[in-house]
Amino acid sequence: MAVRKLPLAKALNESLRKALETDPKVLIMGEDVGKLGGVFRVTDGLQKDFGEDRVIDTPLAESGIVGTAIGLALRGYRPVVEIQFDGFVFPAYDQIVTQLAKMHARALGTVKLPVVIRIPYGGGIGAVEHHSESPEALFAHVAGLKVVSPSTSSDAYWMLQQAIQSDDPVIFFEPKRRYWDKGEVDTEAIPGELHKARTVREGSDLTLAAYGPMVKLCLEAAAVAAEEGRSVEVVDLRSMSPIDFDTIQASVEKTRRLVVVHEAPVFYGSGAEIAARITERCFYHLEAPVLRVGGYHAPYPPARLEEEYLPGLDRVLDAVDRSLAY
Repeated sequence: MAVRKLPLAKALNESLRKALETDPKVLIMGEDVGKLGGVFRVTDGLQKDFGEDRVIDTPLAESGIVGTAIGLALRGYRPVVEIQFDGFVFPAYDQIVTQLAKMHARALGTVKLPVVIRIPYGGGIGAVEHHSESPEALFAHVAGLKVVSPSTSSDAYWMLQQAIQSDDPVIFFEPKRRYWDKGEVDTEAIPGELHKARTVREGSDLTLAAYGPMVKLCLEAAAVAAEEGRSVEVVDLRSMSPIDFDTIQASVEKTRRLVVVHEAPVFYGSGAEIAARITERCFYHLEAPVLRVGGYHAPYPPARLEEEYLPGLDRVLDAVDRSLAY
């Protein structure tokens, strides 16, 4: 049966399994990805079925994990690296931005590094410091990296397949608060483009644009707004680098208003680039300034305060009200 209802984490597991079956050059590396199956069980059962040479438990050394993956990619492998939590990626940041992102250009196109770095990110799970951050803008800023994030089980399955097949390095952000959300996955479908945004709810009064964990929240906000007689369109961006500005522009030219939502801090966040570009492209269509909703420019708080820190339904609806008030 091609269509199944799967939690997002299980869809990722099935995608990794398919990649391992299809291409003997695909390897999985990371802390506790083997016997434990990962802290979120995304790699559960894969080492048992494919062996320790292809699903590799590594030391607790992110720089070494990514550095080894770069070496393997130079030898023709397609490593899929798991960073256990978002805040743990920074010991590997140097390897990622100075080596992984630059090697193709440095070698004048003669060297390709097909490395996928999977990063569970975002809050909403009541975790401690360095386990709930959203560092996507730091990687989207770096030329040479593709940066994507699925919001549904179907996208998790297909986008991970496409990332692994890409000859360019991909930073694959997984919304950990959505790991247990179920959705239909058609494993025989023809997937869309990896970096193409998707309109997931049609509307005419305002556009909400989001990615990863915030797409579901924006759909909830659109449903509440509909009860108040407001027609809100929701665009799932899916990719933070490159960004599909054409799809956003087409939506904004129709609705004439845009609110960008992400968990990461608003200050220097991905929403700032989107707001600037859409203002340039749609200046004569906009009836209100582009608004942004996100986290605060502050260290991630203790778990008991994270609901105050993270964007919630009220903050999104407040931005909708402010935009429509112009």
